[in-house]
Amino acid sequence: MIMQSMYDQSSNPPTTPDGAELGLRPAMTLSADIIAVQQLQPGDAVGYGRRFIADRPMRIGVVACGYADGYPRIAANGAPAAIDGQACPLLGRVSMDMLTVDISRLPQAGVGSRVELWGPSAPIEKVAAAAGTISYELMCAAAPRVPRVVRD
Repeated sequence: MIMQSMYDQSSNPPTTPDGAELGLRPAMTLSADIIAVQQLQPGDAVGYGRRFIADRPMRIGVVACGYADGYPRIAANGAPAAIDGQACPLLGRVSMDMLTVDISRLPQAGVGSRVELWGPSAPIEKVAAAAGTISYELMCAAAPRVPRVVRD
């Protein structure tokens, strides 16, 4: 008898609903502050290897979190993040101690704004998908240097 996989190994795995779609609340939020704001012009590049190239004038926030903190280095452009519940997608390659997000549509965002990298407004399942992994791996990867706040 031949066992057939749930999905063809050459294709993407089936999508799964995020926790909110199942009526669950996030068990963990990862957030960090914007430490700088930059203006981009069309053709300007962001991230190692020029991973993102602006196609329009943009305003980006530099966030004090990177792969040394446990955020996945391989996360794709557009990975979800949020400020005050509003989307500010990831741009460029994640570096060791920082990453960048698009704050073009968030005029209130600036230095000191808190960016939710995963949590209620940026589902960890979607961040994991943007990094080609699972949410459990992201939660386990949070580095010891990341401050923890436990809430009931």
